[in-house]
Amino acid sequence: MRILVTGGAGFIGSQFVRAALLGELPSGPGTRVTVLDNLTYSGNRANLAPVADHEGYTFVQADIRDAAAVDEVMPGHDAVVHFAAESHVDRSISDASPFVTTNVLGTQVLLDAALRHKVGRFAHVSTDEVYGSITEGSWTEEWPLAPNSPYSASKAASDLMVLAYHRTHGMDVTVTRCSNNYGRYHFPEKMIPLFVTNLLDGRKVPLYGDGGNVRDWLHVSDHCRGIDLVLHRGRAGEVYNIGGGTEMTNRELTERLLAACGAGWDRVEHVTDRKGHDLRYSLSIDKIREELGYEPLTGFDEGLADTVAWYRDNRQWWEPLKEKAELHA
Repeated sequence: MRILVTGGAGFIGSQFVRAALLGELPSGPGTRVTVLDNLTYSGNRANLAPVADHEGYTFVQADIRDAAAVDEVMPGHDAVVHFAAESHVDRSISDASPFVTTNVLGTQVLLDAALRHKVGRFAHVSTDEVYGSITEGSWTEEWPLAPNSPYSASKAASDLMVLAYHRTHGMDVTVTRCSNNYGRYHFPEKMIPLFVTNLLDGRKVPLYGDGGNVRDWLHVSDHCRGIDLVLHRGRAGEVYNIGGGTEMTNRELTERLLAACGAGWDRVEHVTDRKGHDLRYSLSIDKIREELGYEPLTGFDEGLADTVAWYRDNRQWWEPLKEKAELHA
């Protein structure tokens, strides 16, 4: 199978590419991958270094909003796995425009090209944030969309665009919605890599509000395994939630990160809460479990320890990215 992976130089996309080419996904070996990535501030070809010399790997630098470039690269692929997106909520609050143009218009450009060139499957990767916030219980795939940030609103719009192409054109599409990811190669502006790298540098970490916001944490390898299951066996036109089954408050997570880095609460700086900050996310994974046999395999303690150790051992990877993130803040 030849797959076009958009955003394949980012955190989750690069994990999928590495795992696909190294035969670590349920689909097994033999996959060929073309990465399409614009290498914006969070895209990093170093994320793909472990497979850079793989015979099944091709890299194309282009913007998914560039219809001519997308039309040139699309032919000959059996499937698209669409990760490319602006994804940082704080940045969307400061300026929503790149989120609308990339996440919505970029997705439409890809869909048109995939339709025109008769690509077999279009697997769209989304987020649980499109559901909004939930006080109790867990979201199923039928839950109404109620996004609360410009980022999540743009992702909800792209989800609906993908599903509309299925209903209108009969395209073979799937949508996956994941909970918060963590793991190696995570750009150091998101909570876990930001906190770990700050603590390793002897700096303070910024905790929003009272730290009571609840998130479900999903190891990136489990997420990519779930995407692969949906890519190969998911039903066309369906949405699948992919969760990690580990819910905790941001304060509880901060305690774990402090302990892992040998730091105390004097290193925590409470900052003004984010505008429109969702209180709790919680995904039901009953559908993907029952239909495709998905289960998260990486325990949170194990995954977090591995993640912290990786950042401790790979300063040469994240130190330049910290500088880049601060320049683009």
